[in-house]
Amino acid sequence: MPRRIITDPLLWCLLLLLGLMFGMPRLGGMFAWLFPALDRPVYLQDSFAALAWAHLQLVLLSSIIAVFIGVGAGIGVTRPAGFEFRSLVETVVAVGQTFPPVAVLAVAVPVMGFSEQPAIIALVLYGLLPIVQGTITGIESVPDSIRETATGSGMTRRQILTRVELPLAAPVIITGIRTSVIINIGTAAIASSVGTKTLGTPIIIGLSGFNTAYVLQGAILVALLAIISDMLFERALTALRRP
Repeated sequence: MPRRIITDPLLWCLLLLLGLMFGMPRLGGMFAWLFPALDRPVYLQDSFAALAWAHLQLVLLSSIIAVFIGVGAGIGVTRPAGFEFRSLVETVVAVGQTFPPVAVLAVAVPVMGFSEQPAIIALVLYGLLPIVQGTITGIESVPDSIRETATGSGMTRRQILTRVELPLAAPVIITGIRTSVIINIGTAAIASSVGTKTLGTPIIIGLSGFNTAYVLQGAILVALLAIISDMLFERALTALRRP
C-alpha cells in the first residue's frame, strides 16, 4: 500500500503543483538562465497560490452552473414532453461551443463591466455542449427492457428517472462533465483579459510584454490543474463502475 501511494502519479502532480504555486519565486535563477534577455524572469505581481485559488473558484462556479443547466436540459429533451425541443437545444449549445469566449467577453464587458460575470457567462456557454450531449447519450443508452421492468414494478416516471436512468447513465454524464471542466480550466485563463485574477494573468501580461517566462509559468500551472482534474475524474469514474 505505501509503495502504491509513493508511485501514485496523482500525488506527484499535486506535489509539483503545490511546489510551483508556493516556490515559483525561488526559481528565478533557472528562468534567468532560460531567458537571459529578460529583466524580470519571474512573475511577482501576485502570488501564484492566490491566482490558482481564484482560477479554481472561477472554474468551479461556472462548472456548477453549466452542470445545472446542461444536465437539466439533457433530461428535459429526453422526456416525451420535451423531445420536440431536442434539436433546438442541441443547436443552441453547439453555437455556444463554437462562439469564441473572447467574443462573448467583448459583448458582455460593455454591459457588465470588467468583472468575473462576463467570464462566467463565457465559460458556462463554452462548457454546456459536452454536458448536454453526455446527459442525452447516457439516458438514451439505458436499455428499454430495464425501463419496462421498472414500469411493471409500479415505478412512476420520476422514480424511473431518479432510481434507474440517472444511476445507469451516471458514468456517461460524468464523462461529459469531465470534458467540460477540463475545457473550462484552460479557457478560464482568458478571463484575465477583462480584469479577473486567474492563472491567465501572467500569461496575458507576458504576451503583452513579450515575456515568455511569464507565459510559461502561467501555462505550466494551468496544465497541471487540468491534468490533476482529469486524474480525479478518472478515479471517480473507476469507483463508479465497480460492481
